[in-house]
Amino acid sequence: MNHISRPPQPPRIRHLASDLRALRKARGMTLAELAARLGRSLGWVSQVERGISSPAIADLRALATVYGVPLSLFFANDDGPEAERGVIVRAVGRRRLGSSDTGLVEELLSPDLGGSFEILRSEFAPGAALDKPSLRATEEAGYLVSGRFEIEIDGVWHALREGDSFRFREKPFRWRNPGTVPAVVIWVVSPPVY
Repeated sequence: MNHISRPPQPPRIRHLASDLRALRKARGMTLAELAARLGRSLGWVSQVERGISSPAIADLRALATVYGVPLSLFFANDDGPEAERGVIVRAVGRRRLGSSDTGLVEELLSPDLGGSFEILRSEFAPGAALDKPSLRATEEAGYLVSGRFEIEIDGVWHALREGDSFRFREKPFRWRNPGTVPAVVIWVVSPPVY
């Protein structure tokens, strides 16, 4: 029996496949459900998640819409040495999520979304706020690096100063930056949601 060997996929494709699989699982979707929402075959979705096929930009836009994430999440900087890929994230290689228009810009500090948690550097613009509470099936923790930051967890507001931290699990939350300078929070989310 002859086996056709495929050339190894570039690291970018492997990381993208891993991230797409993690996003689907974090949302509790089956391959069939995702395929139906995208209007694609089950086989195509499976091949993309295994790194056999590479999605086109239009497919990535559709995936970003289904998962409610920015398109930029799918573009990793894989220019570093092979030994660092999937292990080390250099400051210049972080994936930037969001835009200053929303008042929140985040950078993925984790190499990918394939682990049991993700680490984000979240920068909240002065006056920015999440007006409606968010509830996710996650455990979350954060550390305020700089600025002023207020977080409401399960209906109770907490004012944080530099060096303060927080943690909560599956509780509604919202946030605001009451200060005049950006607030920087290192945020950990398990399982990954981006």
